[in-house]
This record gives sequence, structure tokens and C-alpha cells, in this order.
Amino acid sequence: MIIDTHVHLDDERYIDDLDKVLNRARESGVERFIIPGADPKNIDRAVEISESNDDVYFAVGVHPYDMDSFDTLEFEKYISHSKCVAIGECGLDYFRLKGTDEEKEAEKQRQKKVFIAQIELAKKHKKPLIVHIRDASRESKEILINYNAHEVGGVLHCYNADEELLSLADKDFYFGIGGVLTFKNAKKLVNVLPKIPSDKLLIETDGPYLTPMPHRGERNEPLYTIFVAKKISELLEISLESIERTTTENALKLFNIS
Repeated sequence: MIIDTHVHLDDERYIDDLDKVLNRARESGVERFIIPGADPKNIDRAVEISESNDDVYFAVGVHPYDMDSFDTLEFEKYISHSKCVAIGECGLDYFRLKGTDEEKEAEKQRQKKVFIAQIELAKKHKKPLIVHIRDASRESKEILINYNAHEVGGVLHCYNADEELLSLADKDFYFGIGGVLTFKNAKKLVNVLPKIPSDKLLIETDGPYLTPMPHRGERNEPLYTIFVAKKISELLEISLESIERTTTENALKLFNIS
């Protein structure tokens, strides 16, 4: 049993064969799917998919790249939905900053404002966070601590292997591990993996992105969580069954899924 804790089933690349994608995964032991919120224009599609499938859940949130749409999303409309299990993916992403130093700093401040707003929503509604961090570990960690995100906890989606973030395990944050772990250039993540507490490990695909080996270059899908689980099992020298059981229990606990 595996839970794909982060898969963009509302992405247009799944429109033509979503049922087949889900059934392939189910037949291989994937028993739950969580659609993160990223672009507000896709939220209704995520809700529709979750309502049509008992084993699919969704989160409501705005990715840093889509922060200009933050004010257009009626969070309260979706948070009370029975299938809404988290807020996010929200966070900081400084990878694509452009312009002058002044312009870059202005964008950082805007990202922080939207990130903090979503932390406050999570605390208000007692939902865990799905956190996106890229090239912004220190500032992301400071915000999570300073704004008491430990009250709800969450997951560091596609954990970037920065050891500075490991201390967030003590703040009830989990670490989402995906296909990157199988890449040849994932030495940093491979080395830090044993330092993650086992009760804070989660498995994800981030489909349709970051497809694991041996399917890298193809569209990612929940079926491929098995390659992530096998790699974790191999690196930690723990049975595959134990990895599946532990990560599933962790996901059920964090997202309050029965």
C-alpha cells in the first residue's frame, strides 16, 4: 500500500486517460491520491476529480509562481469541503527571479506575503500545509517557525535535501520524497535520506513532473511511486513492505484520512 501525497491529477496531461492512470496505480497498490493546489484556475477540476473518486483528495492553495492569482481564489469556499485535506502547495521559490536586485527583492517580499497568508489560513482551519521550497530554505524555515506553522504541521514537498530543514521534523513537518531520489545526480538527497526520521517520511510523484528512473523523460503518474518506495527501501536497507506501511501510516496521520 502506498499513498501518493502529491500528484497534479488536475493537470491537462491527464485529461484523456485519467481513469486509466488511476486504475493502473490502484492495481499496483496505490490506495490514496492527494491533488495539491497550485494554480487557482485548476481547483474546480481537482474538486471534481475528488468527488468522482473515493480515494482522491485535494488541497487548496497557490504556488509561488501563481501568486498573482492569490486574491482570486475563494479559499473559504473550498476549505470546508469534506475532501479538502491541506493548504498549499505554498511557499517560496527564488529559482526564477529576474530583473534588477530591487525587482528581485520586491518579488521575494510578495512571495513571503502570500506564503504567510496561507499559513494563517491553515492555522485558522486546522489544516496541514503542503510547502514548496526552492532556493529559499533559510527564509522558508524562518517563516514557518516565526508564524507558528507547527500548530498544523505539514509536508516539505519534493524535499530539497537541505539539511538545514531537517530540524523542522521536530515542528511536525514531514518530508516528501519523489522521483528525484532515483536520479543519478541525487547524491545530496541520497546522503541525507537516512537522517530523516522514519515517522516523517512520505512518498510522492509530483506527477506529471519528475518521473523516476527507469521512466525518466515520460509523463509521471502515481503508478511510479513504487520506484520511489523501492529506492528508499534499498538505500535504508529496510524491507519494501515496511517502507510502504510506514509512509502510508504517516500520510494518513498528517492529512487526517481514515
